[in-house]
Amino acid sequence: MSDDITAKSIEKALLERFGEHISVDPDTEGLTELEKIAAYRSHRRYASRDIEPDLLRLLCACALSAPSKSDLQQADIVIVNDKTIRKGIVATIPEMPWIEVAPAFLVFVANGERLPLTAKKRGKPFPNDHLDAFFNAAVDCAIVLATFIRAATTVGLGCCPISAIRDHPAVVSGLLSLPNRAVPVAGLCVGWPAQPGSITPRLSLKTTVHRDRYGDRDVAAEIDDYDRRRAMIRPYQTQRHPARWGQAPFYGWSEDKARQYAAPTRTDFGAFVRNKGFRLD
Repeated sequence: MSDDITAKSIEKALLERFGEHISVDPDTEGLTELEKIAAYRSHRRYASRDIEPDLLRLLCACALSAPSKSDLQQADIVIVNDKTIRKGIVATIPEMPWIEVAPAFLVFVANGERLPLTAKKRGKPFPNDHLDAFFNAAVDCAIVLATFIRAATTVGLGCCPISAIRDHPAVVSGLLSLPNRAVPVAGLCVGWPAQPGSITPRLSLKTTVHRDRYGDRDVAAEIDDYDRRRAMIRPYQTQRHPARWGQAPFYGWSEDKARQYAAPTRTDFGAFVRNKGFRLD
């Protein structure tokens, strides 16, 4: 009976997420874990309860157990306890004060330092110093980040990824004393949730899941459908940059994202990555 209830809970979460019924066989292995993944919620408010250092270290170990491209292991995690460092990071993104108050704040780093160092130590050439080297490290880091969130959610913690640390990557790099060829990819607030949170609706699976190849699509219509569905479930409470764009009579996901990226952002990130020693050719 409990498996039936869990299967129905997953179906309910996915219906809210994607707007379609996805059947879940109650006999499927790992339903409890799938339920946590399907019903994932980001959390920015946390209970005043510490996270034991041993638990945090366990979660880091689980995250770093994730697959790694060619076993290169190019992801690092910085656990930021120093309040001065946290204040310095928040100063670059003051609209995210939860970074400073979260029980734990971590920075996930793409570290390409070790591979050329190892080549030099072993007396081998390193001719693969191009875009793929950075891409491999960044993807490794993203996989570790996702795995950490999965592990943290499993034990009941709530998380909020912070990509905005890339708004001022040189500042963050300096605060964390990151070595050459090490780039901050994302921060992560972690804590025991102070409230349940809510499911964020996603684009339909019709839009994002394909069989064999991309076929004929009407992406604009699919986005319109998503805008309307999301507005019914989780409407935006405020409109972005009304002084520039005014108040739209209907404000959906596509309008919000179009406004968000209507101004240049992180235009210096490529220069920062190059200055850290990566070639992006």
